Amino acid sequence: MSLKLAKLFCYLAALASGLLVSGCATWSTGEVMNVRPTTQEAKQVSPEKILLTEGDISDRPYAVLGDISVTVNKTTIFHAEPTREMVNDKLREEAAKLGADAVTHVRYGTVGISLMSWGSLDGKGRAVSFTR
Repeated sequence: MSLKLAKLFCYLAALASGLLVSGCATWSTGEVMNVRPTTQEAKQVSPEKILLTEGDISDRPYAVLGDISVTVNKTTIFHAEPTREMVNDKLREEAAKLGADAVTHVRYGTVGISLMSWGSLDGKGRAVSFTR
């Protein structure tokens, strides 16, 4: 019985150490929904130049390109919690892929622990392109 217990302990120790060292950074996901079809190819936009706002933009006309949803996850218990800045960076990356000038109606979810991460933060917004 003690040999089986020792093997089980070794197996669990190997599994636990593997989980601790797996993944050394945060990981994130992104999704674009309700994309409006366009006849032209998306323009190249640098993510750093994309404007983010929690409200609407009323001083410039724009066309809606699509709704963006992103999640930034913490890989292990030892990494820092995901921040709004991380979510903002991911929103800008996804908006840049669409050729957007801005992301409006930005909102954030709450940090939580799930089966696949030690913490996550969600962000959503609407990618828009200025018409003038």
